[in-house]
Parts: sequence; C-alpha cells; structure tokens
Amino acid sequence: MSVAGTRPFLVVGAGIAGITAALEAAEAGQEVVLVEREPSVGGRVLRNHQYFPKLCPPACGMEINTRRLSKSPLVRVMTRSQVTAAQRSGGAWLVTVRHSAEHVTRACTACGDCSKVCPATVADPFNLGVGRVPAIRIPHVDAWPRRYVMDRQACPAGCRACADACKVPGAIDLDARDRDEQVEVSAVVVATGWTPYPIEKLTELGGGLLPDVVANVTMERLAAPSGPTGGKILRPSDGAPPRRVAFVQCAGSRDVKHLPYCSAVCCMVSTKQALYVKEQIPEAEVTVYYIDRRTPGRNEAMLPRAEAAGVHFVKGKVATVKQGAGGALVLHVEDVDAGRIVDAEADLVVLATGMVPGGNGEVPLPVVRDGDGFALDDRTARVFATGVARRPEDVAASVRDATGAAAKALSVARSA
Repeated sequence: MSVAGTRPFLVVGAGIAGITAALEAAEAGQEVVLVEREPSVGGRVLRNHQYFPKLCPPACGMEINTRRLSKSPLVRVMTRSQVTAAQRSGGAWLVTVRHSAEHVTRACTACGDCSKVCPATVADPFNLGVGRVPAIRIPHVDAWPRRYVMDRQACPAGCRACADACKVPGAIDLDARDRDEQVEVSAVVVATGWTPYPIEKLTELGGGLLPDVVANVTMERLAAPSGPTGGKILRPSDGAPPRRVAFVQCAGSRDVKHLPYCSAVCCMVSTKQALYVKEQIPEAEVTVYYIDRRTPGRNEAMLPRAEAAGVHFVKGKVATVKQGAGGALVLHVEDVDAGRIVDAEADLVVLATGMVPGGNGEVPLPVVRDGDGFALDDRTARVFATGVARRPEDVAASVRDATGAAAKALSVARSA
C-alpha cells in the first residue's frame, strides 16, 4: 500500500542501482516512476558473463529483481523513455518524459514470427556492435519486459513483412510516433550508470586500429554464452582461439590525457577475465600488465586463484601496442621488477578501459557533479545520485549504495 498524500519519486536509469532504489522505496510504501532509455531493464550488468563477488551469471540475480518489478503495484516502469525537461514546482519537480514510438506494443507475445521474416539487419547493440541481428527482435535473451523491439529506421521503404506475419492484433504499429508525458515527482534519484572510455581514443595501444585489440567490455561478451561467439573466446580478426592473451591495465585511466581517476573495478575485471581464458584455453599464455593491483575486500582472493591457474602478473605500464610480424601484436612495456624495457607478443590484447559516468549533459536536471563528472547529492534540490553515476564501484557496492539513495529520497519525498 502506498503512503497517502505523497507524490511518486523518479528514478532515472534502470540498471542494477536504479532497479534497487526503486524496489527498496516501493517496499517502504513509496510510489516510484522508473525511467529507462533502453527497451529493457538491467543495464550493463546483464552484458557481463559473470560478476562479483560470486562469479555467477548476472541473469540469476536480475531475474529476481524483474519478478519483483512485475509484481510491484507501486513501481511504474517506462522503457524506451527519457527525461527531456524538468522544472521546480513548489517542493516538487515537474518532469517531461519522452516515450519513443512503440512500433511493437504491449500486446506483443514474443512469439518471434516477425523476426523470422524481417529482411533488414542492424549491428547488434547488446553485443556492442559485434555481429548483426534482425531489425525487429528481442533485445537479448534476458530482456524484461519480454517484448520485441524494432529499429524502424532500418526498415526498407514500404516493407510490411513483420506486420503481415504477426498474428496478434495490435502488436505492431508501423505508424507509431514519439509522445510526451508530464509527471510530478517529489524527489529524483539519478542512476544513469556509466559508459566505457572509448577505445578509439587509445590509438597508442591499438584501440580502434587493430582488430585484435579489444576493450574489457567486449571481452565479457566474447566469454558470455549469449554473446556473438556463443561464449568462445576467439580473435576478431580470424576467429581463431588466441594462444597468448595480454591484459593492459589502466588503459586510459589514471592518466591526465584521458581519465585522471582509478575506475576501481578494472583490476578485478581483468583478473576475472584472465580466468575465463585459462578455464576455456588452459594452454594459453595469459599475462596481466599492471601499475598497481587493486582488488578490495573479498575480491582479493581472486589474485592467488589466478596465479595458481597460471596467469602471469607483470608490474609495468604498456606504452604502445603495434602490429608485428606474422599477425602478432607487439607490446612495448616496462617490466619494473626486472628493471628493463621489453617487447612482448600476444595474439589478443584486452584493454582495461575505465568507467565514464553516464547522464552527463543528458539529464535536464541541476545535477551537481565533481571534477571528474560524477554526480553528487543535492538535498536542497531533492536530487540524489547512486551507483556508478556517483562513483566507480562494482555491482555489490552499487546495490548497497542504491538502498541508501532510496532512503535519502524517501526522507524528502515524504516531506514534500
């Protein structure tokens, strides 16, 4: 039962932090409007193969949350939607939410008949552009709401194949248009997550230039069974299993030319991904090049586990990655412990790119930000931040952080 006389509060972003904040508030009796620009909830967590601290598939934990969302009468979930305007209204906010055209409506039963006949394809957004998918499709295997989505701009002129194949009345609307809705809310939780630092800016490390230099987020999709290779770790250039894999830490992080801060999770992510390789290709030579090893809390246990599996850790900063003879990649790196500069070869290089706070410049609210662009709480404005929008952190920390953000938003929502 909702608390009488209170306006809902708004959560912007339905990743793990946003979902947690919404559900925790709802269980305290607060109505919540949860806005997500993607067609399904879950954010970047669902793009992982495994996540901390248990190294289990993220779908198992996310399924529990989507069931809670589906059963909660107090959480209204708006997917394919964005906040486009906001203004103070007394002690509250009047926000405008733009809903993208619903070419596939809530009547969809996810039968798949439309996708089977679709003649158009697009780069797979869920797999970070790796591989192609039909223009009308389920976003990914764990998508919730369980509804197909259409990239209308990719449709051939005059094509009606999907609509003609659909047997559910009203499930496909080829003429749908965007629409705006205004909602009055008592507080706002900014849970806009993060984006990876663009690998294309790391040209000295081969980013965007050499096909076998990939970002850590791409490595997660290569290892995931739902990924573009069916979970097989393969070189993008030729589809062959790599015999030598190098992980380059602080790729663009802790660097005044790129991101000056530590992204907190990269050491843990690379150690986890090194284990992916050793578990799948035991004979592979796997090396992690690092400045410092930062694996706080229980995650520290992964280091001896990786070393026992045969992963080599070399203290030293990689200066360049270039194409060598015979297709090999050559890393020019400082080996600090050996006191020398070496050239090491690899078949696949994984760059540990940092976390860039999401929503910067995209949310029309007076969000206070620190010098690195991370959002800060502003109790006077009734705006609170959570998850990686607030600071770099792993999934478990984001969940704890979101619970706190819900409590802070509740305290002002009930005084509105």
